[in-house]
Amino acid sequence: MSVNKTDYRLLTIITEAALESRLIDALEQCGAPGYTIMDVRGKGDRGVRSAGWDQSGNIRVDVVCDEVTANRALAHVRDRFYENYAMIATLSPVEVLRPEKFSPR
Repeated sequence: MSVNKTDYRLLTIITEAALESRLIDALEQCGAPGYTIMDVRGKGDRGVRSAGWDQSGNIRVDVVCDEVTANRALAHVRDRFYENYAMIATLSPVEVLRPEKFSPR
């Protein structure tokens, strides 16, 4: 059985839970086809962050999309949120085994 693999990007953003709705709005404006949100905890330059869905926790948002959309979303998020909020973002290449799940509708 052959597998049709297509290259996409995984945009991962870890930030303050209080930004969730604003961040999702921004990603959707940039054309993100969908996202996954998880509550996370950890330690960084702003100290230890607790877990949970309260406003003091952190979230991780993963978006799988094409390279153009990923770069547009990353630039938008960086310009809009980086200066005033605890946030990191990473961009990685990924192979999607079901590319039809990420096609524009």
